[in-house]
Order: sequence, then structure tokens, then C-alpha cells
Amino acid sequence: MAINLELFADYHQIHVMDEESEGDFGDVWTEQTVLDGLGVTDGALAIGTAVNVTVAVSVHVLAEQPDDDREDFDHVIEASLHLASGRLVVMGCTDYLPDAARFDMPADWIRVRASRRNLAAAVDADVDSSESPDTTEQLRLQAWPALFSAPHIIKRWVQPET
Repeated sequence: MAINLELFADYHQIHVMDEESEGDFGDVWTEQTVLDGLGVTDGALAIGTAVNVTVAVSVHVLAEQPDDDREDFDHVIEASLHLASGRLVVMGCTDYLPDAARFDMPADWIRVRASRRNLAAAVDADVDSSESPDTTEQLRLQAWPALFSAPHIIKRWVQPET
């Protein structure tokens, strides 16, 4: 089952974290992590976005690793997250934590796959790209129990130079 959210990707990022995380993203963004669209810190992930406006986010809590459907997306990454509390939080980086969406999962290591699409249309929009479904960046988050493994860029999108 998917839960659909509309989140403001302030500073070009969405946060995925353990409810009890005190992860600090202050030093996580480098030239490489911006290209990867992924910042990793203790108990939290920052998922980069192409736009600095509202994005359509769907969250899927799964029992096992999903099938590989990278062909349907522009940019796909995976990373491990230690979910000590058993509560996964998904929010815009400047959202109010107590109001953020929460999802119950087994307390342990989980894997998060972030699949993004409609990136070129969102970036090229002359107006606020979130005003139309045709130009809204879409982010699908899939989370499932899994042992720790290193972050992995499955498919990379590079914004064309203008």
C-alpha cells in the first residue's frame, strides 16, 4: 500500500529518518553527494531533489526488496538506515518534526530506495513546477527490512546544462 504525500523540498531535499534520530545534515552535502542525490548521516537520509518546490512523494513500506524497475525512473538510489525506534519519518527538511508522516517498521536496519522521475519537466517548467502534474517531480520511497550495505547509485540523472 502506498501513502501519497506532498512535501516541500526546501533546499532541494526530503528527509527520511528514524523517529529518534538526531542526524545532522550540516556537513553531508558535497559536490559528490549533490550529484548522487543522497546525503547519509547517523539515523537519517537526505534525498536530493531537482527542484526547490513541492514534490509528490509516495511511501511504500514493504516486507522484502522490491523488483528492479529503474527503467521507469530518471534517478534511483539506495541506502541503509538504522531504524532503532521502529518508526520511519518522512518530511521536507524544514517541516515541523511532530507533524511529519510516520510509518511503523521493524526496529533494525532497513533499506530505502528513492526513485525519482519527471525531473526534466520539473526543472524546465517556467512557473512553479508543482502547479501541474505534468511538471511535478515525483519521488517514490520504498523501505524494507535488510542488512546494512553501502549506499548505491542504481541510475543517475544529470541535469542538462542550459
